[in-house]
Amino acid sequence: MTALTTVQRIGTFASNARASHLTPQARKLFKRNILDSLGCAIAALPGTPFKALREQSDEYRSSGSCSLIGGGTTSPDQAALYNSALVRYVDLLDSYMSPGGLCHPSDNFGAILAAAEHASASGEDFMLALAVAYEIQSRITAVVPVMAKGFNHAIQLAISAAAGSGKLFGLDANQLAHAIAIATVDNISLSCVHSEPVSQWKGFSPGITGMRAVYSASLAKRGFTGPLRLFEGPNGLVRMFDQAVDVDWEDQRLEVIYQTVMKKYCSLIHGQPVLEATLALKRKNNVKSDDVEEVLCDIFQTGFDIAGGGGFGPKDHPQTKEQADYNLKYLIAAALLDDQVGPAQLEPARVQAPDAQALLNRVTVRPDPEFTAQYPGALNTRVTIRCKDGRVFSAEHTGFEGGLDNPLSWDRTVEKFHWLSEQYADEELRGQIVDLVSRLDEHSIAELMQLMTKVSPVPMFPAKHPGIQ
Repeated sequence: MTALTTVQRIGTFASNARASHLTPQARKLFKRNILDSLGCAIAALPGTPFKALREQSDEYRSSGSCSLIGGGTTSPDQAALYNSALVRYVDLLDSYMSPGGLCHPSDNFGAILAAAEHASASGEDFMLALAVAYEIQSRITAVVPVMAKGFNHAIQLAISAAAGSGKLFGLDANQLAHAIAIATVDNISLSCVHSEPVSQWKGFSPGITGMRAVYSASLAKRGFTGPLRLFEGPNGLVRMFDQAVDVDWEDQRLEVIYQTVMKKYCSLIHGQPVLEATLALKRKNNVKSDDVEEVLCDIFQTGFDIAGGGGFGPKDHPQTKEQADYNLKYLIAAALLDDQVGPAQLEPARVQAPDAQALLNRVTVRPDPEFTAQYPGALNTRVTIRCKDGRVFSAEHTGFEGGLDNPLSWDRTVEKFHWLSEQYADEELRGQIVDLVSRLDEHSIAELMQLMTKVSPVPMFPAKHPGIQ
């Protein structure tokens, strides 16, 4: 009997996944992450690119079976792009860390949500498909240092989003394998998307990947076939990665949700401990931004390379939202100036403001060999603030609230949701969304989206919440 190829084994894994594989605790954590993704999406609604996306959706297809968060309908693939991009935009979404890199499992969210609504799925079916997608993306991330090899983690996202979408569309194991192959073979994403000057495409690459994954799953349902030797074939992923991709796809556990980490600040995940340390020093010692002569930030090599001025380019003159949330110099400056790093700190006017530009140029980020040796098991940093009057405040900081050792609770996630959504939904609507998500396996996705379309796409209510402190 011919051995199954890797995509066939992944397809079989997805096909065999059952709701009974989700333990009660895993369900609770998925509901937490789902609410978190919805909050991130709502906070992104006024972002400039989303007006353009709506215009493009209207130009290509004016109506369809799927809802847009914030109102309107479109086709499943366009909804996957739009809602996925919303989740990613403010850079507050969940992450999965591995020795060779990371991925954002909630990058799957918009695609799986669109597929679920198009298929008239239950909340239970949606949660199962999302769990399958989380598992596939993270398992590959765990064994392949994708970014270190020059690729962006949208490669494994194509595999996971196609599998989750195809499961909702009722594909069998063979069809799922073809959906995965079709979605992935033309989605070879490069890590240079993160290089300076960081563009909008860093945040929209996952959305276009999800869009194509949903469309690919629909094609596979209609009999389209893809290259089943996607991994093993000549010049396939095994050769590109220069290693075997050894994953036990017969293991049906859906438990990677326990390994996801979450954010309090609008920043790449590597910046979370840095900002927590900076704000703690500032508040404890009553440091004013005008007091600061210099800030030193020691961090692990990966954080330095991506966001500190290392391998992905200098961080001295950020101008855009996309540059700001991948710039430790700016993020530290924003924290010292505003006592918070939320969506408001990513607005271009704030990034370009003279006080922010002046202060970030007094921040130095350096790689630390000891911290590098402990990454990603520990996300360590040392922040030192030197004041003009001679005072010096310094602290080493390991981890952050939302990390594996101090996970964000349901209650804190609810608080984060209210913070992010309070300008776009009144208290009653926000309460209805929280309640429905807490019992999502008892509801349909149609019910959830009915609520999400009532959210205003523009701010309508006052911003009162100071952010998660």
